[in-house]
Amino acid sequence: MSNTKSGDPEKSSSYGPGASDDVDEASSLERLSDNVPRLKFATLWAIVEFLDKYGVEARGIERVPSDQRTHIYPLSAFWMWLAANMTIATFSLGCLGGPVFSLSFKDAALTIIFFNLLCNLPVAYFSTWGPKLGLRQLTLSKFSFGYFTSQVPIILNCIACVGWSVVNSIVGAQTLRAVSTAHQIPTAAAIVVIAIGPITISFMGYRVVHLYEQYAWIPVTIIFIIYLGQIARFIESDFRNSGTIEAGNVLSFGATIAGYAIGWVSYAADYTVRMPEDMSSVKIFFWTYLGLNVPLILVEILGAAAMSTFNQKTTWADAYAENSVGGLLGAGLAGPMGGCGSFLLVIIALSIIATNIPAMYSLALTFQNIHPYAQAIPRIFIVIIGSVVYIILAIAGASHFVEWLETMLDILAYWLAIFSAILIEEHLIFRRGKWSNYNPEDYNNWRKLPLGVASFIALSCGVAGAVLGMAQSWYIGVIGGMIGNPESGGDIGFELAFAFSAIVYPPLRWIEKNYWGY
Repeated sequence: MSNTKSGDPEKSSSYGPGASDDVDEASSLERLSDNVPRLKFATLWAIVEFLDKYGVEARGIERVPSDQRTHIYPLSAFWMWLAANMTIATFSLGCLGGPVFSLSFKDAALTIIFFNLLCNLPVAYFSTWGPKLGLRQLTLSKFSFGYFTSQVPIILNCIACVGWSVVNSIVGAQTLRAVSTAHQIPTAAAIVVIAIGPITISFMGYRVVHLYEQYAWIPVTIIFIIYLGQIARFIESDFRNSGTIEAGNVLSFGATIAGYAIGWVSYAADYTVRMPEDMSSVKIFFWTYLGLNVPLILVEILGAAAMSTFNQKTTWADAYAENSVGGLLGAGLAGPMGGCGSFLLVIIALSIIATNIPAMYSLALTFQNIHPYAQAIPRIFIVIIGSVVYIILAIAGASHFVEWLETMLDILAYWLAIFSAILIEEHLIFRRGKWSNYNPEDYNNWRKLPLGVASFIALSCGVAGAVLGMAQSWYIGVIGGMIGNPESGGDIGFELAFAFSAIVYPPLRWIEKNYWGY
């Protein structure tokens, strides 16, 4: 490993607009005295040093110094989340409103609008945190959860990153298979094709992630507009006669919508961490919030609209039954448009790349928070290993897409609601909303972090709230079962999880802070 670079290792270079990631960043990281045993993986770091010269990001969860936070365009937060959510994964979520929750198009659309507007608030808020300390989202969580209790959200987020990639890859593969009914690509091959893009872009790092997402949304948006034109005359809106609405169905579908929207909250600061410390938080919040809501609301409503066409287009219902979301998209594109429609279907299947990129990029950063030994493993190798794991799981679980999607989204909503409550209360109440009350160098020093007892108890109480309020096919909580149809209930697990943890955390944290001192 080279140590030829002179000067302050944390002020070695800059990150400017259009520039590559900091060259020689790998050497700078190796010389940091942060008790991370990088020498144990000297061979891997030698590879990173070589790749660093070609723009591959070497930095993992190490703090980005203020002079290197020169990603100066807050609008990039808009492009980032617009592209990540302008995908068929978002479309597939809207499709659940009718067949799974028995909602009319109108009721599904209203549920989509309300829960997205609500649940995107913490994602946009946490995006403003990245530039302030130069730390990633799960690294920041240590200042609320403490070093040891933070392992719970860290491990859960690793599972979520892999889980999202699995589910997203399955829906992408289904869409590729729908391109041709005569010579269908094998599911395993389709999943591998989908996975190549996320591996490559996530491997390169922050700058290339933002560069890709800045343009990836354009062709997908055009195709969705074309698709809307194809299905518009068959949509049954049900605005005049929506029938009896079960409150439980609305709440359960809302929990699913919430799980997808708030799913980004554990990644948020990862994609603003190289923005200047003095950049307007209002601008970052606004562009992030807009970038999330525009695709989530519009594309999910498009999915709900597509499911309302089956009365007039029974062949589309058959296509959905055979190839799920991919078949439904293929029926509206390849069916009436022939070869041109098939080409558009291929392009839109590849939109999954844009949504899997953040999952794989943040997986590596999350994993590094487990222990200094995990941090010593270069980010790029964690991306590769994580990608192999999710490809295998996606191939194994391809036949259980709908069940996986609904269950995973709801469970994510539960723990991320708790995560959001604890981080927000710690920052606003106990840090008084001031970044001067944080010492960013302490993120790996358990003695200078909260003890973690308060967060653990609040987390446990939040889990209890989720259990009481959940309404899943495999379990209905006591409170959840009191809403709507007793057989299916109404899911208010994420609301109760947030409320229980938010009520318990402040008094316990006050006791902990006075006892422990941090």
